[in-house]
Amino acid sequence: MRILALGDVMGKGGRRAVIALTPGLRAEYQVDYVIANGENAAAGRGTTEKIARALLEAGVDVITGGNHTWAMRDFSETLQGELPVLRPANYPEGAPGSGVWSDGSLTVMNLIGRAFMEPLDDPFAKVDALLEELADGQRVVVDFHAEATSEKQAFGWHLDGRVAAVFGTHTHVPTADARLLPKGTAFITDLGMCGARDSIIGTKPEAVLAKFRSGLPARLPPEEEGVMLVNGVLITIDDKTGQASGIEQISRSWEPD
Repeated sequence: MRILALGDVMGKGGRRAVIALTPGLRAEYQVDYVIANGENAAAGRGTTEKIARALLEAGVDVITGGNHTWAMRDFSETLQGELPVLRPANYPEGAPGSGVWSDGSLTVMNLIGRAFMEPLDDPFAKVDALLEELADGQRVVVDFHAEATSEKQAFGWHLDGRVAAVFGTHTHVPTADARLLPKGTAFITDLGMCGARDSIIGTKPEAVLAKFRSGLPARLPPEEEGVMLVNGVLITIDDKTGQASGIEQISRSWEPD
């Protein structure tokens, strides 16, 4: 089994790049599933049902979320519908939607960290409980949406040998540590993003610089022009063991005509 996991889709430019490149990447790498984090897909904060459908129609199989999942009005209704769109599983009981998707062959889990983030339920305890509910032999991959690299790495080690892959999202900069952990779990601290190359984590540099220099609140719009990057990893899972046998970082450029 081959899975392509794509980093945070950032704004219109990022989602246009994902829509343009996903069909070719699926064919090139003979991918069985594509997972993309969509929590920034709508102008950098949240997503909408229309955007989710566009990504799914382009070949994304599952869309994961994060701390901006609730940014767009009415998206809670989408989370409770039939689309394969997730929100972090460790939001308190009663939150709309689900943090787990499964089709019987693959299970995708989405959790969120707590370091430098909102004080939500313990993701370590939550993922343990979720794994206990699964039938034996399930192939499981986890999107851990978190700020601190230490927390992401701790989560990977916590799940080593228990799931096929753990990949971090949220910080938008791809890390250079894609590897197989000792017990067979594929891991990377952060996938990076699908967004503008000439930007500061996907947003317009001049807006970010003004905020840092002034110390004042500022609107931070996504950079929508120029070359877009699509960052992610290709994960190979052994069909017999259910564990990962490889992880390879992928980065492609796209620019509209």
